[in-house]
This record gives sequence, C-alpha cells and structure tokens, in this order.
Amino acid sequence: MKEPWGMHVKSIYRRRFFRRFFLHLHTQTKKKNAMNFIGIIPARYASTLFPAKPLALLGGKPVIERVYEQVYGVFDDVYVATDDERIEAAVKSFGGKVVMTSAAHRSGTDRCAEAYRKVGGEFDVVVNIQGDEPFVQPSQLKTLKACFDDPATQIATLVKPFNATNGLDALENPNSPKVVVGRNGNALYFSRSIIPFLRGKDRQEWLSSHTYYKHIGLYAYRSQVLKEITALPQSPLELAESLEQLRWLENGYVIKVGISDVETIGIDTPQDLARAEKFLQEHFQQL
Repeated sequence: MKEPWGMHVKSIYRRRFFRRFFLHLHTQTKKKNAMNFIGIIPARYASTLFPAKPLALLGGKPVIERVYEQVYGVFDDVYVATDDERIEAAVKSFGGKVVMTSAAHRSGTDRCAEAYRKVGGEFDVVVNIQGDEPFVQPSQLKTLKACFDDPATQIATLVKPFNATNGLDALENPNSPKVVVGRNGNALYFSRSIIPFLRGKDRQEWLSSHTYYKHIGLYAYRSQVLKEITALPQSPLELAESLEQLRWLENGYVIKVGISDVETIGIDTPQDLARAEKFLQEHFQQL
C-alpha cells in the first residue's frame, strides 16, 4: 500500500530536518575539537656574529618582516617576541603584532613562554619560528601542525633528509644537528655528531647507505608542555651537546618529527645575508 501524499511529504521534510541537524552537530563538534595555534617569532637585537640582524634589509625589507610574511595566515595568531624597542618599532611599522620580553632569556623557547604568558588567550599549541629564517615555507609550518593530529604528541619539530649531493662535509658539520627517528615518527636522539654510526661501511658510503636527517630549528609545543619544559633545569645531555631539545627527551617528553624536503637559509652572519639576497633574487623575485 502506497504512503499517502501528505505523509510522504512530511517524511521527506523529516529526513531533511534530521540530516541538517546532524550535519550541524557534526560541524559544531569539529569546530569545538579544532586546535588553535599561535605562532611566536623570537627576535633579539644582540647577536655575537651579527648584531641587529632582524633589522638587516633583505630585498628592501627587514629580515623580521620577511619571516612574519611567511608565517602570517598559517596560524590563528602571530606575534614577534623581542627584547629591543627598535625591533618593536619595526614590527609595528609594517603592521605586525609584537610583545616585549626579557633580555635575560637563554633560548627562544624561554622567550616564547614569556610572550605566550603576556599575550594570553586560549591556544592549544605554541609554535616557535626562528626570527632569522626568512624563507620558512607555509608547507613546513603545516607539516609541523599535522604532527598534533597524534594526541600523544607533546612537542613537534622538523627534519630534512641529507642527500648524497650534500656531501660528507655537510653531514659532519657540528653546527647542523642530526636526528634519529623511530618507526613511530618520534625523535630518539639529537646530536652534533653523525648518528647513527655505520659500522663496517666506508665513511664515504654513509650517505648512500642510510637516510640521515638534518634538524630544522622549528618547534611547536602544547601550551601546558611549554610551561613545564621551561621550568626544567638544564640536563647533562643538553650541556654536553648544547642542544636544549635533549633536556626534553631526557625528561621523558615525546617529540614528534615531521619530514620536509624544503631547504631554507638561516641568517647567522653577514655572509649568510648575502647568500639570502642572492637566493631571493633567483627564486622569489616577486616578493
């Protein structure tokens, strides 16, 4: 027996109502569960190798402005954290957000923690972007964010595979820390030495025989974890290698590793700035 026309119409509207209701409920749940990210760019004026480098001009713009432009729009909010009024004024002049922090911090992580306390707000994750990385790419930042899809992730960072064209000199460079990554994508150890050591292999064959990972100095921390790790005393491994991330590993924190194929140019010296200027002209003429 066919359903009466009136009942049929009511049935259609009823189905539509419930479909829309559950779609709305699903959307609200997704919004409720979405993570909020704040990007903080530590930038200090004093530098042994290159004083005032955040204000050095790169393609006609201060380095710090270049970094801010690369980061803006990827996160829910972005701030520069500085200890110098000249950098503060420069950031305000191009319309960026800035917060003043202490000049006594030992690391960018400590400066991020103070900046986050001062900014306030309810953010799930704080992302630390170095103020001397003008070519950091949105794709790298999105890879970093994706690490927090795993609820076990407390801290995240990035690596880039070394390749044979880099040469053994690049692998041996102690200023380019190496990372060993577990099968679950978590960092096992960071070192300025080459890790792992390939026993029974000629040193010249190491790059072609194993995938070595170069650490990229981008970090993201769950906001509560950031508060915890900046309260920890320096650890023996950290002091031995002069790598703060070893303090976190030594205290049992999980560092998820994202893999990127993007090469960036950090600016530590005036010579690096000259290389960055050339790189900008060759690859980013439109910027």
